[in-house]
Amino acid sequence: MKIISADDIDRLFTYEKVIDALRDAFVEGVSAPLRHHHTIERDGGADQTLLLMPAWSRDVALGHIGVKIATVTPDNGKQSLPAVMASYILMDGKTGKPEALVDGTRLTLWRTSCASALAARYLAPADAETLLILGAGELAPFLVRAHASTRPYKRIVAWNRSHDKAVRMAKALEADGFDASATEDLDDAVASADTISAATLSSEPLIKGDLVKPGTHIDLVGAFTPTMRESDDDCIRRASIFVDTFEGATKEGGDIVQPLKSGVLTENDIRADLTALASGDHKGRASADEITLFKSTGAALEDLAAAILAAKLAA
Repeated sequence: MKIISADDIDRLFTYEKVIDALRDAFVEGVSAPLRHHHTIERDGGADQTLLLMPAWSRDVALGHIGVKIATVTPDNGKQSLPAVMASYILMDGKTGKPEALVDGTRLTLWRTSCASALAARYLAPADAETLLILGAGELAPFLVRAHASTRPYKRIVAWNRSHDKAVRMAKALEADGFDASATEDLDDAVASADTISAATLSSEPLIKGDLVKPGTHIDLVGAFTPTMRESDDDCIRRASIFVDTFEGATKEGGDIVQPLKSGVLTENDIRADLTALASGDHKGRASADEITLFKSTGAALEDLAAAILAAKLAA
C-alpha cells in the first residue's frame, strides 16, 4: 500500500489537473451515500464533528472504493492547527485490497478549493479582477490559488475576524506573486469584489446581499452545518443559486438549509449542481450582470476523484 503524504500531494498536483479530474468525476458519476455526520461533545470547548465519507466507482469491479475519515475541531486555531484533519483510504474496487493511504487533510484542501474553482469556470465573471477571500485558515490560500487558475485576478483582498491573520495571509500571498492586501472594512470589500470566496466557521451572515454589485460571483465554502451562515437572505434573493450536490447542500449547508426552512428559497430555485454544470446540461452564468452564488458542502465524489488522481500520479 502506497503512503502518499501532504508533501507528495503538493508535488504531484496542479490546480488544473485536480479541477479536470473533478469535472470528469461529476460527469461520469460515482456511488456516494450522504456522509455520516457525528457530533462529539466536549467539556470546556466547542463540539467536534466526525465525518465518514465513503464512495465507490459506478462499475466498482473496474474502479475503486474509498473512504475519508475526518474530524472538524473548531478550537484547533487556538493551537495553530487546522480545524479539519483527515485520512483517506483508497481500495481496489474488485478485491477491496488497500492501495493507498493518503493524507486526507491536504487532499481535502486541494479538492475543496478545486471544486469551487470548477464551479467558477462556469459562474465567475469572465473579466473578474478583484477576488475577496473571507477567512484566513488553512483552506483560504488554496482557494485563492484555485480561483486564480480560472480567472486572471489583478487584486486579492483578504478579510478575517482577526485582522492580524488576514495581514499574515496577504503577505504570504504577496510572496507567491499575488497583489494581495488585507482589509478591516468587510462591507466595502464586498461592494468592490468581482468574486467573493468565504471559508469561515461563522454562525452569523458576513456577506450582505444589498452590497453585492451586479455580476459578482459568491463562493460559499464554510458554514458546513445547518446552524452556520456566511450569506444573508438578500444574497439568496438576489443571486442565481448553484450547489455542489443537491443532497448535501439542502441538508447540511446553513446558507441553503436556513432559507429553505424560512421560505426565502425553494428547492426549485436552485438552478443546478456541479454535475449539470460539468456535463453542459446547464450553461452556468447567463449574463454579465447576473449574481451567482455557489454553495459547497463537500462531496465524497471529490475525495475519491482526487485520491485516484494522487495514486495514479504517484505510480
